[in-house]
Amino acid sequence: MAELHEMTALAQAAAVRTKQVSPVELVEHHLDRVQKRSAELGAFVTVTADAALAQAREAEDRVLRGDPATLPPLLGVPTAIKDLNLTAGVRTTLGSALFADWVPPVDDNVVTLLRRAGTISLGKTNAPEFGLPCYTEPAVAPPARTPWDPSRSAGGSSGGAGAAVAAGLVPFAQGSDGGGSVRIPASVCGLVGIKVSRGRVSNGPIGGDVTGLSWNGPLARSVRDAAALLDAMAVPMPGDPHWAPPLPGGATFLSCAGRDPGRLRIGRYVTPVIAGAEVHPDCLAAYEAATRALTDLGHVVEDVAVPFPPDTMSLFESVWGASAASAPVDPARQGELTPLTRWLRQKGAGVTGAQFVGAISRLQMLSRQWITRTAGYDAILTPTLASPPVPVGWFTGAGDPAEDFARQERFTPFTAVYNLTGQPAVSLPLHWTEPADGSPVLPIGVMLAGRPADEATLISLSAQLEDAVPWVDRRPPGWD
Repeated sequence: MAELHEMTALAQAAAVRTKQVSPVELVEHHLDRVQKRSAELGAFVTVTADAALAQAREAEDRVLRGDPATLPPLLGVPTAIKDLNLTAGVRTTLGSALFADWVPPVDDNVVTLLRRAGTISLGKTNAPEFGLPCYTEPAVAPPARTPWDPSRSAGGSSGGAGAAVAAGLVPFAQGSDGGGSVRIPASVCGLVGIKVSRGRVSNGPIGGDVTGLSWNGPLARSVRDAAALLDAMAVPMPGDPHWAPPLPGGATFLSCAGRDPGRLRIGRYVTPVIAGAEVHPDCLAAYEAATRALTDLGHVVEDVAVPFPPDTMSLFESVWGASAASAPVDPARQGELTPLTRWLRQKGAGVTGAQFVGAISRLQMLSRQWITRTAGYDAILTPTLASPPVPVGWFTGAGDPAEDFARQERFTPFTAVYNLTGQPAVSLPLHWTEPADGSPVLPIGVMLAGRPADEATLISLSAQLEDAVPWVDRRPPGWD
């Protein structure tokens, strides 16, 4: 049998059910990897080894006593929870010095659902303050770094999750995406990251859905693992204000990964919505390689116009800033926030209620127009990012939060569109750089967005691409 961390999450689950591997063995193996590599990569903020081993022993008892057909689908498989998500009895810092010792009294619904599916969390993964930036360099933990080149950022805001999965510390992990925060780490860490449809995964019981931007989603090394994790997370919960329709006929997202997508019509564009953003040649190469792969599979790929006008991002900034300003912060401790958070909160505090509602309304109108205009396409292809992974400290290097935010916009000019529209989108690791000077090989993601609430087609197409252009055996340095 292969080393345990080399197995996919689904292979680990199957090995547990057939008693080839015990949950205790799996958890101990992955905790050992966390101990060896997490500090270097800034992957975990809190490790819950004792709780994980206790859950593993309980899972082992269930395997020994139960019928394999009745066991939870992912029993015994290690995972991790983003440090923005509430975990009862486990420290949740929200990436902020102000919450460095906060222990929530409740679990987020997604935490409850992942435990119900049998997964075992090894702890909390690194995230930036309140999840606001697209990089993970909080005051409460070391920077999250991509294992492909630890001098470079693992992205954000699910940067710790991306680093942990890419380095084999866990086979898959939960993240959340409000402007690209699952897809960005997926691109720079060489992973599959799914930004789900609006209302697909619960943000409850406390998290608000006022803007409709941010949703929990999976990060994994393979499409099938990501689909299996999404099946565990995508359970409607009482009181949720948004509801994505369930799959028909009892289908699962994992079953969609084994389905032939048929011949699809795919639109594509590469012009950034952000004024002044330039797409790096490596990202253009990834985009063209993805186009060739789709065409070779028999799909029709056509150019489409850029979705939104240039003023769209100013509307997004108003909504994002107002969200930042709403975070519960002790006024006496404002000075302990990062410069970027303080700047965003100041901008957000200047947004009136009428301006906030007006921005949301205009964004909804633009979203309707885009969805209507592209209704004839099964998916839309773009680069995930405008650049390969950037050095740690690159965003903050100018010492000016306004420039920090401008750099973030230029780095991520494609992702936030689909948070605005509520459509599902996936980043796939279809391309790697080929440096001639001995520099590290770096992953470059491409993004596919689907019709509203149609993760099924995206997953089917993504699995077909993975079979045609396999990536799961690509391993970063330090994998062994």
